[in-house]
Amino acid sequence: MRAATNPPPVIIIGAHTVGLAILRALDGHGMARIVLSYDHADMGRVSRHVTTLIDCPHPENEAPAFLSFLEHLAPLYPGALLLPASDAALAGLARWKDRLSDRFQVGCADPGVVAGFIDKKRTYALAAQMGVSAPRTLVPQSEAEARTYAETALFPCLVKPCQSHRYFEVFHCKMVRAANPDELLTAYRAAAAAGLEVVLQEYIPGGDDCGVNYNAYFWDGQARAEFTARKWRNAPPELGSPCVVQSATIPEVIEPGRRILAALGFNGFACTEFKRDPRDGVYKLMEVNGRHNLSGHLAVYCGLNFPLLHYRHLMFGELPSPTPYRQDVYWIDLTRDLAYHLRRVLRGELTLRAFLAPYRGKHTFAILDRRDLRPFLKRLGGLLGSALRGERSI
Repeated sequence: MRAATNPPPVIIIGAHTVGLAILRALDGHGMARIVLSYDHADMGRVSRHVTTLIDCPHPENEAPAFLSFLEHLAPLYPGALLLPASDAALAGLARWKDRLSDRFQVGCADPGVVAGFIDKKRTYALAAQMGVSAPRTLVPQSEAEARTYAETALFPCLVKPCQSHRYFEVFHCKMVRAANPDELLTAYRAAAAAGLEVVLQEYIPGGDDCGVNYNAYFWDGQARAEFTARKWRNAPPELGSPCVVQSATIPEVIEPGRRILAALGFNGFACTEFKRDPRDGVYKLMEVNGRHNLSGHLAVYCGLNFPLLHYRHLMFGELPSPTPYRQDVYWIDLTRDLAYHLRRVLRGELTLRAFLAPYRGKHTFAILDRRDLRPFLKRLGGLLGSALRGERSI
């Protein structure tokens, strides 16, 4: 790969788990790592891998101020790579991509493409057109349509936001599993009152370990490098984000993953999520994340450094090529796994043996790193403070 005496800097927008993983992935490769942080709780702010930390406006909620901030930053870091490390950062950056592209290398898909996957109703509509299996989904245009759906739906079903990150900011959960019509309508009304659009969706049964990730660096309609992984535990269970993931070869999701990314016209790194339906054995599309993902450090640890591939391609034109990676390695988000699943052990819902299996196998942690301890200590301090204030923060 091309060597550079003074490689251009990378500017990472967001410093939570995803941003921290990107920082660590790029360590030792010569480029300055600038972190733009809009949340003081982010643990990556205190990582030793940060060259420069700068507070910035919220990329989406303060969009004009965010644009102005980047334009004033450009003379300090001309030609730097901008990388979003959250959905809010992705949406905010994509909005201004055309205006920023003459000053920076912008590491996100074009605005129309981002709209196609960050809004789930568009993603599911495209999946139906392309023959990619997905749960049955309705986009209600009114409460009357939601009520009609509730009259015939099989329960449980999901009330799922079209834009997950905006919903999470308000309700602190990813979605609602409705057990009956009243719960469905209550969740629909709450979202509508908050100005948030939702879809009503068939619930795919099966445990957390039915979920899988198809990670790919995609360019000009082709997958240049690919990595698959199986989820083992989510936090909270079933409807939360993964807290234990294992690298594994899952060939069934490669072709549909490629097909949906090609249909989107996607370029760059994406993590496409599927869930195996135990009723028919088919892996069904859950969502497309067009940015570096929560468990992205797993691929890096296994030998496939997607952030570095992304950087070298956009900055030096080096297209990635297929790369083998280690199998059966676990990624563990320690604090979230302990908070939710150790409780399940104490309640007899999960055996201690099953809980400890990832820790006994080859594994890497999402945040804990003895060479870079401060992010983990900051995370613990934040959780303790939230607990003392009676807040939910995991």
